[in-house]
Amino acid sequence: MFALQQKCLDLATSMAAASSSSIIRRHRFQCYQQKIRRFHKMNDRHHRQHLLKTSSLLSSPSTLLSSSSSTPLCHNNKRLTNRFFSSNPSYYSDDKKPFDKVLVANRGEIACRVLRTCRGMGIQTVAIYSPADGPNSLHARMADECFMIGSGGSSSAAESYLRGEEVIDIALRSGAQAIHPGYGFLSENANFAELIQKTSSFTSHELAFVGPSPSAILSMGDKSHSKDIMEKANVCTTPGYHGTNQDPEYLLHEAVHNVGFPLLIKATMGGGGKGMRLVYTEHEFLSALESCQREALNSFGDSNVLLEKYLIDPRHVEVQIVADSHGNCLYLHERDCSLQRRHQKILEEAPASYLSSSIRQQMGDMAVKAANAVQYVNAGTVEFLFDSTSDDFYFCEMNTRLQVEHPITELITGVDLVEWQLRIAAGESLPITNQEDVPCIGHAMEARIYAENTRKGFIPAVGKVWHHSPPVQPNVGSVPVSHGNRSNAVKTKGECIARVDTGLQTNDVLTVHYDPMISKLIVHAP
Repeated sequence: MFALQQKCLDLATSMAAASSSSIIRRHRFQCYQQKIRRFHKMNDRHHRQHLLKTSSLLSSPSTLLSSSSSTPLCHNNKRLTNRFFSSNPSYYSDDKKPFDKVLVANRGEIACRVLRTCRGMGIQTVAIYSPADGPNSLHARMADECFMIGSGGSSSAAESYLRGEEVIDIALRSGAQAIHPGYGFLSENANFAELIQKTSSFTSHELAFVGPSPSAILSMGDKSHSKDIMEKANVCTTPGYHGTNQDPEYLLHEAVHNVGFPLLIKATMGGGGKGMRLVYTEHEFLSALESCQREALNSFGDSNVLLEKYLIDPRHVEVQIVADSHGNCLYLHERDCSLQRRHQKILEEAPASYLSSSIRQQMGDMAVKAANAVQYVNAGTVEFLFDSTSDDFYFCEMNTRLQVEHPITELITGVDLVEWQLRIAAGESLPITNQEDVPCIGHAMEARIYAENTRKGFIPAVGKVWHHSPPVQPNVGSVPVSHGNRSNAVKTKGECIARVDTGLQTNDVLTVHYDPMISKLIVHAP
């Protein structure tokens, strides 16, 4: 098993190195050598400081609190505290913490990812867990405190991690000053973000949502409404229909006479590959429409759809943006997410090697324009469809949260996106305000590792994880591209490194309630 994992790691690393050599010219890399040397010095200093901080943390093991009991559940987290402590430098020169305590309203890999950065910043953390996950789940053990969420023993998302009011109640009881939603669950729920704002307004407890405003989430969450906003902001959108008339015969008329085939029927509130149908002919349109509307209603509580011209073999390119509340907005380059299965991404890379420098800049500028159109604040991703035959690109949607594939952006820029999210939520400015100062070093790729049944068409698999042995130590550090201490990565050939983000460990159980992703393998070559 280890030999196979190492072979996969070598293959992924060689792919990253090959892509890197094709897009990074020698003179561009030399421009960043001085910055890399500074990273070395910064990291050595920060590592010594963190060792001192860690020694004080180790003197008082973390305490896990259960909301169902007044008795603390104590675990010896000395090993975990040391193992998951971040030792990477920051773009921010000020070591002041944006918050004293943060609640992470998520589970699994992304919860561990957010907790890791919080620990590195010296921020106390609170986790929540469902009955299925339990207090011994990895993210619960990483946190300083954890609370069970849900009642009646139900572990479904609706009865646990989607209970927004209960999440806020736990935040108030634990003394958390901010809630980080991760991705999925409540991360793009405008009502939840608004409820946090109201709680902070009507109580003496200051509570921040680590994400954009409720209005921005609402504007970009509705695909039809977002396309209207983009058209008014002169952002190119995919040809199609995104009006309010949802009569099947009217939609058929629009499809035949205005949009043309092939086309996509998409749920206006959809995401994650759900609520989407590809239609090639007029004869199959109405049945596909009915099926799509039914799935949209069941999954998102809204049956409205839009029609979108289907581009033949387009590239799926997304641009990472960050914006603060002081009017600064930057793009942190792009990611290619074209390799998908069932409309879900499985392999991502950054930057997109096939884009020319002019197209790359145009796409980045367009992403910033899209964010500014809704007065966006915090981290977000603007997705485009790129037609390589004409070099045209079209706005697809905006994700108002941290993306699953954010690590590859961290690797090529040296930015800890979670740290930036926290500091922006606390009202701080971006540490970089000029687009020209955003580095792009090397090439990175990410592969998502899922639990699947290969004998049944690769459907999600459930059951006990009997053995989990990643090729590198998982969840250590946060942003290895700093080219300083590589404690969270294994060196392969030259300066190539690898990183594993996971929320699982041996003997954990994968259930039907949650995503079957086991971990993410991320590699980088300069």
